[in-house]
Amino acid sequence: MTEPRSPGYSQEELPVETERLDIGHLGQQLKKRRGQLSIRKAAAEAGVSFSTWSRIEAGGQPDLATFTLLCAWLGVSPARFFNPVTEREMSPLDQAIGHLQTDPRLTDDAAAKISSMLRDMYEALARNVAPTRPPIACHLRAASVMRPGAPQRLAGILGDIHEALTQKIEAGEL
Repeated sequence: MTEPRSPGYSQEELPVETERLDIGHLGQQLKKRRGQLSIRKAAAEAGVSFSTWSRIEAGGQPDLATFTLLCAWLGVSPARFFNPVTEREMSPLDQAIGHLQTDPRLTDDAAAKISSMLRDMYEALARNVAPTRPPIACHLRAASVMRPGAPQRLAGILGDIHEALTQKIEAGEL
């Protein structure tokens, strides 16, 4: 029997993120730390209900209060369960596959088989179109604390890099 997957959200429903909570890692750490201890006893020690513990260990999302209680029980910083997320545009294919991978009615193997078939079909039938997004996108979050003129000089350098990359893409070199 395969492990249940955590419920997911489509990319349209998620706000822009800089980090994402790794629910699977949290569930694994709870199982590992609990060891031979029953879920009821471990949940009581941590100060959460049996059903909440069971749901989170199976991949469910905890609320903030529960998350902090579980991190305290584990003896680890909450930051341990956050992974950086790089922003990227999701293709329709990636969105469809993401939905399949979070469908609780599909086993991991079934979702992988359907995903593979979709990728093969997409590669065979999709046509190439010119990219509409620039090859570089940058946000200078620290610009307000830089020396005067530094953001403008950096913007100029990044603009030159952008232009060079655009030329290489148009020439088919990238």
